[in-house]
Amino acid sequence: MAMDIPHKDATSSSTSCFSHFCSSALRAKALKPSSTDSSADGLIRRLGVFDLLLLGVGASIGAGIFVVTGTVARDAGPGVTISFILAGASCVLNALCYAELASRFPAVVGGAYLYAYTAFNEITAFLVFMQLMLDYHIGAASIARSLASYVATIFELIPALKGNIPPWVGHGGQEFFGGTLSINILAPILLALLTIILCQGVKESSAVNSLMTSTKVIIVIFVIIAGSFKIDVDNWSPFAPNGLGEILTGATVVFFAYVGFDAVANSAEESKRPQRDLPIGILGSLLICVLLYIAVCLVITGMVPYYMLGEDAPLAEAFTSKGLKYVSILISIGAVAGLTTTLLVGLYVQSRLYLGLGRDGLLPSIFAKVHPKRHTPVHSQVWVGIIAAVLGGLFNVHVLSHILSVGSLTGYSVVAACVVTLRWKKKTENQDSSKCISTWCEGVIWIVIVACCGFAAGALYRFGASFIFMIVALVIAVLACAALCFRQAYSEAPGFSCPWVPIVPSVCIFFNIFLFAQLHYEAWIRFVVLSLISVGIYAFYGQYHANPSSDDTIIYHMAPEEDGH
Repeated sequence: MAMDIPHKDATSSSTSCFSHFCSSALRAKALKPSSTDSSADGLIRRLGVFDLLLLGVGASIGAGIFVVTGTVARDAGPGVTISFILAGASCVLNALCYAELASRFPAVVGGAYLYAYTAFNEITAFLVFMQLMLDYHIGAASIARSLASYVATIFELIPALKGNIPPWVGHGGQEFFGGTLSINILAPILLALLTIILCQGVKESSAVNSLMTSTKVIIVIFVIIAGSFKIDVDNWSPFAPNGLGEILTGATVVFFAYVGFDAVANSAEESKRPQRDLPIGILGSLLICVLLYIAVCLVITGMVPYYMLGEDAPLAEAFTSKGLKYVSILISIGAVAGLTTTLLVGLYVQSRLYLGLGRDGLLPSIFAKVHPKRHTPVHSQVWVGIIAAVLGGLFNVHVLSHILSVGSLTGYSVVAACVVTLRWKKKTENQDSSKCISTWCEGVIWIVIVACCGFAAGALYRFGASFIFMIVALVIAVLACAALCFRQAYSEAPGFSCPWVPIVPSVCIFFNIFLFAQLHYEAWIRFVVLSLISVGIYAFYGQYHANPSSDDTIIYHMAPEEDGH
């Protein structure tokens, strides 16, 4: 019998560890109403609705508006305009989901991470954070390299520097060890400058973002007006030379040109009137981007036949071919402004996410510290800048572009699911516990079925399977959506309300996962591997330090009702 005791103790210990892991992973955060909206050690509310609009536009429109529109037009023809409309419509649906949750929980940072923590559980929230963060880190480093290249090009306008700037300064990078290392010193310098600006305070960083965003929007509008005088309407015929298929494929590509409006949701704790302004900032900035993209598409395909557009700088080449070389210079300046604001907002969002996890205990408490005078998460901001500087300064992160967008699509899908589940809780909280759990789990199963059907349809479309199989996947998704409609009871949201719940969120989930299936297969591997790593980090650190029910801070409290003044 004595020999069995250690075995029993080990078994009991393993069972206890697993039980603790499950209980920790499945706990959710409960937000409480509060009449207080600021604290001495918290962020400060300085962003108005105009700042939020520029924040969203700054995050979404980068140099891509001068490139993506033309490259997709080579395949879709003038029908690229429809591609942008379809992708914009899909993003508007996602934005409606974000707007509802930003209005429901407007007093705190966290975005998709916080929504998942509240609607689902701790492990889901941590997984969402990790997927988003890898996108942000690689994306920031990649954008910094692109910005360094554009800045170097502008420096070369000086005769003495033309052709004399070495690659290790700005253009690409100086490769070593067969390309394993790719040294670039200008990218880290630019990242350091932006990090310093962000550490100064949200007022200062917002002023820089507003200036740069206004500059690039003015340049884009000027480009549209100048180009409109060179349009030949015959170039718009045929409108869809390669058929509807290329237009739909183009929509899946340009969807990512709109990604960035979710940055507004992460500024919740620094918004002056979050319940009113956050939905306006999210939806308004997205609609501005949709209009600008459509106008640029019409201009570029009207100026030059779609099959004659260049691949590297199609918009600039189109204007040069029409004798408007000075516009090409403006486009380069606009690209610098666009990349600067995209990078600035990206670094800003990352630091706020780290701040949220530091407060929750899922990351070390140093990330939760806020500068008492500047009211910025300096430690988080510096950490984010260092990571981006190391990646951008030592590696050619452009080659990792095919594994990006996983975090964005995952986050958007989870946010849409959060809208549905949070609407249930108001109706089911007074039911007996067994029925509540059964109803909630059933609803989650239907949501998962919608997501699986989206992936199946996307994979079938990607690999050219028979159209009938995609119809079957779509029909199953429609049936699951119908089950969500008729087997669940829904309440109205307390603030901004996403229309037609659960239909709109279900459409978002289906299309987002459909796009997920279009990503490179290495992106799928990245999703699985990073998820396993995330579970490991949570198991060894997060579950023992997380504190989702802290009552000694107002950080996680819902904002009070607006007083109307």
